[in-house]
Amino acid sequence: MSEPLQPWQWPEAHWRGIVEHVRAGRTLRPASWPGGARCAIALSFDSDHETNELREGGESIGKLSQGQYGNRQGIPRILGILAQHGVKASFYVPAVTALLYPDEQRRVAAEGHELALHGWIHERNSVLPEAAERDLMLRAADVLEKLAGKRPVGIRTPSWDFSPSTLKITREMGLLYDSSLMADVDCYELLLDGEPTGVVELPVEWIRDDAVYFNMNRFAGLRPYTPPADVFDIFRRELEAAHAEGGIFQLTMHPHISGYRSRIWILEELIRHAKSLGNVWFAAHADIVRHAKAHAQ
Repeated sequence: MSEPLQPWQWPEAHWRGIVEHVRAGRTLRPASWPGGARCAIALSFDSDHETNELREGGESIGKLSQGQYGNRQGIPRILGILAQHGVKASFYVPAVTALLYPDEQRRVAAEGHELALHGWIHERNSVLPEAAERDLMLRAADVLEKLAGKRPVGIRTPSWDFSPSTLKITREMGLLYDSSLMADVDCYELLLDGEPTGVVELPVEWIRDDAVYFNMNRFAGLRPYTPPADVFDIFRRELEAAHAEGGIFQLTMHPHISGYRSRIWILEELIRHAKSLGNVWFAAHADIVRHAKAHAQ
């Protein structure tokens, strides 16, 4: 049996096929935002809680307790700030988190925020057979629908891990959008093997994710080297640039990471700063996607 070709040996058709399997299509940038706003603010919270550790086997009671902090302290602090400032946001919730904390999800929905898909147990999609990935996505949607009273319209894959089958399944499920990929700062339509899917991407970026700066793993030597003030500065610069361009400021935070007293101020100060810039529209990801899709130039 011959050895598989190395990437540098691939024929052009092969590497082009890999690149073009899931690709950014037409940009969906509206001429304006609702109410004459200059900038759309898309705040999001990935309520992973214990699922990060459960995905790895659930052997660390310490890490499970850190996940529980997300429910006991992180979510209440976040919801309190959002309510105080009259801001709507999106919460991406693994089904196992929802089953562990159904009252949390009911509260999030009751306060007018979006509940969206974030896998079953924060699994890695890229290692799943297609049938297993589809089954988990469908069951996760059922769980969130039962708790929130309406079926989710958006997905953020766990760890932003996107398998070759993810977009196909997303389209089959009739989902409006994905928020896991990073090809732009504006919304765009996703292409599958060169064909438009109708699925909109509201892009994320690791630069605008708190986990990059604050994650901690004592055995792997991973330490949170970036002080909260510096993280705020990065997020603030992204916000100001989005406002100057008339685009979207999208942010990803985690209740069990940024829900601590020395970090939660970042969220509140960003909201205050956005309001001080003026002409901003705080909205759930689904609402921003709907507007961008309907009013694209």
